[in-house]
Amino acid sequence: MKLVVQRVTSASVEVEGKIVGEIEEGLMVLVGFGENDSTREADYLAGKLAKLRIFHDENGRMNKSVTDIGGKLLLVPQFTLYAHTKKNRPSFHKALAPDKATELFDYFTDRCSQLVDVETGEFGAFMKVNLLNNGPVTILLEKEYE
Repeated sequence: MKLVVQRVTSASVEVEGKIVGEIEEGLMVLVGFGENDSTREADYLAGKLAKLRIFHDENGRMNKSVTDIGGKLLLVPQFTLYAHTKKNRPSFHKALAPDKATELFDYFTDRCSQLVDVETGEFGAFMKVNLLNNGPVTILLEKEYE
């Protein structure tokens, strides 16, 4: 499972001209699932995401989490995180099948919602993602159990 985590001042996702998810200060997270991912990876990364200390404290140090600042998550499903680019045209054979990925995205969203307020993009839709990156701070989180 892969997450691309961006600290944002604001972010939104638009589908067919309508905003389907929107946050102010918090984390915009691209979420990708690999062919062997399960709820185990989702549980681990939901906890990690809620506790990741990448917001500044009163001394200007990255010492606060999204939960500490009362921020929100915008979770955006992104199967292209599992692109294989040996050749010029990407292949996505290492990504989890769409039906299973939809279920796992819903599960991950639910787990994150137990820890912090969550908005989401729409699985399988063509999305326009708008964000104001704060820093910028962008971190890749990955977890794969064998």
